[in-house]
Amino acid sequence: MKEGYIQQAHGMRTKRYVQTLQLADDPELIALYRKWHSEEYQWKEVRDGIREVGILEMEIYILGTTLVMIVDTPPDFNWEEAMARLAALPRQAEWEAFVAKFQGCAENARSDEKWQMMERMFRLY
Repeated sequence: MKEGYIQQAHGMRTKRYVQTLQLADDPELIALYRKWHSEEYQWKEVRDGIREVGILEMEIYILGTTLVMIVDTPPDFNWEEAMARLAALPRQAEWEAFVAKFQGCAENARSDEKWQMMERMFRLY
């Protein structure tokens, strides 16, 4: 999208996490993965759980089979604690098992075991 994406103003400083994940190299599976992440098909319990653990905003970008997830949180957010809480919330394990077939990983893998944290190597101030 050459127009860019408008970001939310959260009224506070935020912390950002960026992760990546590879999808199975199968156009049909990728189309289904996109479908299940669309507003019409998203699992409400999973969206609610993401917010419940303190995540303010989450975006996933795709290029071919590569996904990049951007997560914005309050400054005092603890990633490990939040991911442990998220994994225990209703339907989260079911969701992770469901999307594992698109991601090419173990069915019982938690989100934080699938997604690889990226390191920022440049920032324009």
